[in-house]
Order: sequence, then structure tokens, then C-alpha cells
Amino acid sequence: MALKMRKAEAKDITTLCELMSDLGGHAITLGQMQDRLKMVEKSKIDSLFVCEENGMIVGLLGFRIRENLEESSRFGEISAIDVNHNKRRTGVGRFIMEYAEKLAKEHNCKGVWLVSGFGREKEAHEFYKNLGFQATGYRFVKLFE
Repeated sequence: MALKMRKAEAKDITTLCELMSDLGGHAITLGQMQDRLKMVEKSKIDSLFVCEENGMIVGLLGFRIRENLEESSRFGEISAIDVNHNKRRTGVGRFIMEYAEKLAKEHNCKGVWLVSGFGREKEAHEFYKNLGFQATGYRFVKLFE
């Protein structure tokens, strides 16, 4: 398995739509994905990477640097991670997570964190726990209509 990570590019948009749709549980259009790529391009703290195996995209990583005001430190946030359903349980997810940890260390982060929704306990949550992550709280959201 020859895996490599690189920054996402406009040429990846169709596969990014598929992966992001899988991650979010609803379809992401080409236009929506183009907007997300533009947002990442302009951001000083966000990055979007793809994981390739022999030239084929098999996963993605959204990564963000987060300043921690409570103790004047920083964390790497895994803002999105997904692996093509045909490539799960083959080491791709672990490879992507290791890459995220490497990025965090390169940016002098204290650690990495992520948010994962309810209903993913059997797969995603167990995967994160096996990598040494601990559940430390809940995320509370209030949407404006």
C-alpha cells in the first residue's frame, strides 16, 4: 500500500464531493465543494488534504490550527476525516490520522482533537479510542434560522 498525502486541488472536486457527502450524510454539490475549497484557500488556519493510493484518492483530511485561550497553547483540529468505504479497515484512516498528528507537531501544537457525532460509536469512536483519543465533553450547538 503506497499512500501519500497532498493538498486538495480543484481537479479533486468530484471525489471530494463523494467523500464529504459520505461524511455529512447528505449530498454535497460541485458548487458547494468549490466554495469550500475557496474558503480553505483564503484561510490562514484551515487546510484540506487528500490521501492517495497509487494515484487514486482514498480519503480526505480537513485540518485546522486552533488557539487555546484558556492556557495560551494551540491544538491541531481534525475538522474532517473520511475514508472511501471500500478502503476502510485497511490502514488508510490510521495513515491519515498519523499525518494529522505530524502536522500538529510541525505547528507546535500541544495535541490534536476532533468532534464526532452521535451514532458513530461502533466505528468511528472506537477507531479514535484505539488511536489514544479520549472523549472529553460534548459540543453544544444553537442554529440560527
